[in-house]
Amino acid sequence: MTHSLEHFVLSETVREDFPFLRQGDPLVYLDNAATTQKPQAVLDALIDYYTRSNSNVGRGYYRLSMESTERYEQARAVVQRALGARHPEEVIFTRSTTDATNLVVDTLGRQLVRAGDQVVVTGMEHNSNLLPWRRLCEETGAKLVVVPVNAQGRVDTAAFAAALGPRTRLAAVAHVSNVLGTVNPVQELVAEAHRHGVIVMVDGAQAVPHRPVDVAELGADFYCFSGHKVYGPMGIGVLYGRRELLAELPPYQVGGGTVKGVTFAEPVEYVPVPNRLEAGTPHVAGAVALAAAFEYLEHLGWDAVRRHDDTLVRATLDAVAGLDGVRVVGDPGSDPCGIVSLSFEGLHPYDVGGHLDRHGIAVRCGVHCASTFLDDLGLVGTVRISFGVYNTPAEIERLRDVLATVEPGFWTLEQPTTRFL
Repeated sequence: MTHSLEHFVLSETVREDFPFLRQGDPLVYLDNAATTQKPQAVLDALIDYYTRSNSNVGRGYYRLSMESTERYEQARAVVQRALGARHPEEVIFTRSTTDATNLVVDTLGRQLVRAGDQVVVTGMEHNSNLLPWRRLCEETGAKLVVVPVNAQGRVDTAAFAAALGPRTRLAAVAHVSNVLGTVNPVQELVAEAHRHGVIVMVDGAQAVPHRPVDVAELGADFYCFSGHKVYGPMGIGVLYGRRELLAELPPYQVGGGTVKGVTFAEPVEYVPVPNRLEAGTPHVAGAVALAAAFEYLEHLGWDAVRRHDDTLVRATLDAVAGLDGVRVVGDPGSDPCGIVSLSFEGLHPYDVGGHLDRHGIAVRCGVHCASTFLDDLGLVGTVRISFGVYNTPAEIERLRDVLATVEPGFWTLEQPTTRFL
C-alpha cells in the first residue's frame, strides 16, 4: 500500500484496498457510523490467524497455543499504543461498545451506586451508553441526571458541571455524537467530574475511527469502542480502564480463564486483569484483525484521515446548501468528524433513505439508537451521512444529484410510523 497524503482525498488506491467496493454495480456506501467496510489487510489477518495459528489461548503448553496467545497479546499491545494507554492490561477485549458499557455498569456500577445516589449522562447518548445506566438507576433507586445539549449539538462544560453533586457517583459521556458528529470537550468534562470525585465512562465509538485518541491526555477513567466501526471485524470491542480501577472490579462473567484454581470447599481466587474480565475463549482472530485495522490507519496517517473527513464534510455542506427544504442538523462543520445529519421539510427520513437506496446510495435514516436526543431536537429522525477513508468527493456529487430529485412518497411527517431504533 502506497498512498500519497497530498492527494489522499482523491486517491483511488485507498478504495482498491477494500474488496467490498470492487463488486459489480458501484455502491456509494455512506453508513460508516454504523459499520465500516474492511481493508484487505484486515481480511488477511483474519484468514492468516485461522490458517496458521488457530488454537485456544492461555492454557495450552504447546507451540501452537503459545503462538496464538502471543498474537492475542500482541494485538492488545497494538491497541494499547493506539489509545495511549500506559499499560497493556488496561485494555480489555469485549464484544462491542455495548458489552463494554454493561461490563462497567454491572461491576463498578453495582459496587458504587446506591439508593439516593446519582448517575449523570448527557442528552445525546447512544442507547449503548444510556440504557445500562438507566437500568442500574431503576434497580438501585438512584437518580439518572440528564445534561442537556446546547444549540450547537454539544454538551456545555458549565451545564455538565452544574449537574454534578455530592451524591453523583458516575458519569457517562459520548466523545462524538453518533447523530450529529459533533465533538464534546471530553478533557474538560472529565476534569470537572474529577473535581467532584466522579468516575467517567467515555463512549468513543464514533471518535476512534476518525482521530487519534489519547486516553491519558483525556483523563478518561474508562473508554470504549467497537472494532467494526474502525475497519475491524464485528464481534470485537475494547474497554480501556485505568489500571487501579480495573484491579478493583469483580469478574463480569465467570468461567474458564478467570480463576487460579477451583475446589468445592475453598473460596474461589480470581486471576488479575485483563484475564479476570475476559471469561471463556476470547475472539482471538477478531483481536488480531482489529490490531491490523489500527496498523492500516496508522499507515494512512491520522493527519490524512482528518483532512479527508474535513474535505468530505465540508463538500457535503456545500452540496446541500442550495437544496430546498433541506436542513443541516447541528454544526458538523466546526470540527468535522465524519458525520452530517439532514432533515427534510415535509418528508420522512425513511422516504429519503429509500429513494437514495434505489439509486445505489446507502445512508442511515431514523433515530440512530438515540431517540431521546431526537425528541429533544424536535425531529422524528434524520438522514445521516457518514464517511470512511474510501469515500470520495465524486460520491458527494452523486449524493447531491439524487437528493435534488427527492419527492414525497408513502411516508410523510404527518403519518405515524414505527421508529427503528
